Amino acid sequence: MQRAFDILVAGAALFFLSPVMYPATSSFVPSAIRPFYGLNPMVGVIEGFRWSLLGIGEGPSLMTLLSAVMAVLLFVAAVLYFRRLERSFADVI
Repeated sequence: MQRAFDILVAGAALFFLSPVMYPATSSFVPSAIRPFYGLNPMVGVIEGFRWSLLGIGEGPSLMTLLSAVMAVLLFVAAVLYFRRLERSFADVI
């Protein structure tokens, strides 16, 4: 049960660190942290929507590629984790 709580807390932290109300290239995010900031899979998605719909910010960049790679890695890790726990999953619920 502690693991599920940890995953929820990490997900909430990523949600609040997503650049919804501010661009990722703004002064709010220091330039030294921006490469790590791109590890959030939603950064590339939100920045892409902002660029394509509003014309604000820069187009697809290294941060978008980093976000896409991170999303794929998280998906693969989640599938492997689910497959490992699938046998005992029904017993817990």
